[in-house]
Amino acid sequence: MKIRKLLFVSAVLLAVTSTPKAWGVAKEIVQLQAQVQALQDQMTQMRQSFDERMGVMKNLVEQSTDNVNKMSAAVSSLEKRLSEQNADTVSKVDDLSGQVQALHDSLDELKSRLAKISKQLDDMNAAKENLAAAPGGPPPPQAPPPDVLYNNALRDFTAARYLLSGQEFMDYLKFYSGTDKAGNAQFYLGDIAYKQGNYEQAVREYDKVLEQYPGNNKAAAAQLKKGYALVELGQKDAAVKELQSLVARYPRSPEATQARDRLRKLGAAPARPRG
Repeated sequence: MKIRKLLFVSAVLLAVTSTPKAWGVAKEIVQLQAQVQALQDQMTQMRQSFDERMGVMKNLVEQSTDNVNKMSAAVSSLEKRLSEQNADTVSKVDDLSGQVQALHDSLDELKSRLAKISKQLDDMNAAKENLAAAPGGPPPPQAPPPDVLYNNALRDFTAARYLLSGQEFMDYLKFYSGTDKAGNAQFYLGDIAYKQGNYEQAVREYDKVLEQYPGNNKAAAAQLKKGYALVELGQKDAAVKELQSLVARYPRSPEATQARDRLRKLGAAPARPRG
């Protein structure tokens, strides 16, 4: 019985497939299967291409991240170097100002030596007048020649013998207040008070330079040191005003450079130079 059924099914299938219409359907099915297979192959290729591009993009992102990190490190290093160079520049400016100050002092000493002969003549004339004023008694003690007294005072100041130096500078002002070194002597009295931490006295002494000897070559230095003394006294507003005035009056001087630096540290802007 089973064999008969199998033979019947086979005959039916043979009859169906043997017709031209059946052959057409089978051909279309084969073509459709081929197209499906081609689409599957294209999807596979597209998936592989997408995976490859994703890998490339991932590498690019990683490289970009590394570059950004390197650039950030380089910027931080550059900022650090700039900060160190700025601090070094400020230190060099201070050193240069000190050297300029020393040159001014040496120039003062040289000028005093060049004027030694003429001043000794003035001292001799003054001694004669003193002798004539006291004919019956011993002559009063005479002050050393101005160049000798000034140089001794300056030498003692450099050696930090401030008590002796201060007395010598005061003697110079007492006997030779009309000479071109009087303003310098007054300035060093201010410096002595400043170095001893007596900032109020220093301000008073520097004011005398500015008021009594405005054309002296120590005027700018006196105004700068007055500003520093006011800072030490906690008088920030007065110090800023004094330093701004210095920058406006002597814009190209070494003291103006130091004043600008101190104003920046105080958070204040320097004044514009006077026209």
